[in-house]
Amino acid sequence: MNGSSLSKRLHALLDNRRHIKHMEKGCFLFQESTPANDLYYILSGKVELSKVVPDGRDLTLRICSENDLVGETILFSLNPKYMMNAKMLEDGNVAVISKESLEQKISSDSSLAIEMITWLSAQNRKNQAKFRDMLLHGKKGAFYSTLIRLSNSYGKEVEDGKVINFPFTNQELANFCGSSREVVNRLLSHLRKNDVVSIKKGIITILDIDYLKQEIDCENCPIEICTID
Repeated sequence: MNGSSLSKRLHALLDNRRHIKHMEKGCFLFQESTPANDLYYILSGKVELSKVVPDGRDLTLRICSENDLVGETILFSLNPKYMMNAKMLEDGNVAVISKESLEQKISSDSSLAIEMITWLSAQNRKNQAKFRDMLLHGKKGAFYSTLIRLSNSYGKEVEDGKVINFPFTNQELANFCGSSREVVNRLLSHLRKNDVVSIKKGIITILDIDYLKQEIDCENCPIEICTID
């Protein structure tokens, strides 16, 4: 099993076809600080996980898609509340998983518990790597590492580099690194002038990924850790 992906047994357990909700783009699966009783297994569509930082800006933590689990931080917590917002980026379907029911199944099956711990550990490693880049390298490092992660999640090799096959506005890119649109505009302009990236119709192509890695002292994490999903 790839540590960053749910195991086949967990997929089978979570794929609850008896309780499916259709969610439209822009709707919230849950919002920060509200009482938490359920987790959500994504059957289709994309979900953005984010937090609102003290100055009111959004910080995008992760983009989840088909076969991902969201809301896992509430497991085995007493009277939990959701720690982030989960918003649909496109129409999709989710299976609703009862927190209590899932906890009972994990507690009664040691092999399943180990598989869940392995997956949760991988999610923690991803988050630690993101926050490391933000803390050690500031806004520039956070943005450059975001481009690398986006290329690992959505990138496709082309003749002159790696194209990120998912359009993002500059504000959406800024949300990934807790920054402002103006800062991202400036950083992108610098990268374009130095032939590190090119942009056409909102689609970014990374022409020199080694430059980005050098700027953030890349530790060459396993690719399953260095992703945005």
